[in-house]
Amino acid sequence: MSSGDASEQSRRVSVLSWDQVRRLDSILGESVPIHGRGNFPTLSVQPRQIVQVVRARLEEQGVVVRDVKLNGSAASHVLHQDNGLGYKDLDLIFGLSLTDDKTFRLVKDVVLDCLVDFLPEGVCRDRITALALKEAYVQKLVKVCNETDRWSLISLSNNTGKNVELKFVDSLRRQFEFSVDSFQITLDSLLLFDRCSETAMSETFHPTVQGESMYGDFEEALGHLLSRTIATRSPEEIRGGGLLKYCHLLVRGFRPSSEAQMKQMQRYMCSRFFIDFPDISEQQRKLEAYLQNHFAGIEHKRYEYLVTLRQVVDESTVCLMGHERRQTLALISALALRVMAEQNAIPALSNITCYYQPAPYVRDVNFSNYYVAQVQSPMATCSNSYQTWLPCS
Repeated sequence: MSSGDASEQSRRVSVLSWDQVRRLDSILGESVPIHGRGNFPTLSVQPRQIVQVVRARLEEQGVVVRDVKLNGSAASHVLHQDNGLGYKDLDLIFGLSLTDDKTFRLVKDVVLDCLVDFLPEGVCRDRITALALKEAYVQKLVKVCNETDRWSLISLSNNTGKNVELKFVDSLRRQFEFSVDSFQITLDSLLLFDRCSETAMSETFHPTVQGESMYGDFEEALGHLLSRTIATRSPEEIRGGGLLKYCHLLVRGFRPSSEAQMKQMQRYMCSRFFIDFPDISEQQRKLEAYLQNHFAGIEHKRYEYLVTLRQVVDESTVCLMGHERRQTLALISALALRVMAEQNAIPALSNITCYYQPAPYVRDVNFSNYYVAQVQSPMATCSNSYQTWLPCS
């Protein structure tokens, strides 16, 4: 490694303070419920426990785990507690070699087998199959294997959206969306301390824990987190363009460091979003899933989020034909209308269109002073499927 590379690597990494280590230890020791479907009981899992069990089982099967890291919003919360984002998912990254399909299957089987260890006492375990465990406790199962990315994801169900997500990574070209969620904290030293030390941690006696910013400069990214600044690089490399997360940050009070630069990036975000989700039904599923997974406990923010998203799409979409653009905007408006109805609130707007159910007497043939319009549901305008993107010139 050249001196320049070493200097760049050192800027990416920083040692956590005692307060940050203590916050990390608290997150790893917090019991998280894994809710079962049907008659399967709820599992109570501490992140540090499942990491240790999964790692030990993998190594028993001959799979070497290079390191384990905490990623995403939970890592950002460790570094700065009052960051305006909070955290929902617990993203845990296991670094290992995924050489073939056999290893992918082995990783999945090991995780499912580990879930048996967390079943409550009194549950008959002999007849519980791996398939049954997957159907009961796994919310999402992803496998990516191409020239640049080799990884798999197993997301364990939580009804409040606080999923435990186990990601097994051989290679991953893009590991962040924005600088404020680009942090990864290596857990190995803390987990080793748990196993080996009989003395409790203190300010003067605790393991050295390192954090890294995948954005690049750790101090710069931490400064963005402290000041609630939106910054990213090459959003066209992100699946979905980072569009939904960008609007989420705006609603949470984050602001771009450069309005002009971000306006340009918004166009890349929108273009990549419509490349990845070209069909209107795909867009609807993606938006509904995002609202469900990222607004638990802050449901009142969903309307503001959809209004912000509509504004960004309207201003920055350049790769859609006219009817496709209108179709997507109508979808977002319909979702906003539904959210507003669920909240039983009317926003403070100067102009708003309301549709009323006519009174029963309007249907009387002798009562002709009213004209009853046939009102089409706004969702119906989004039912047709078209090719919804064109290459940008």
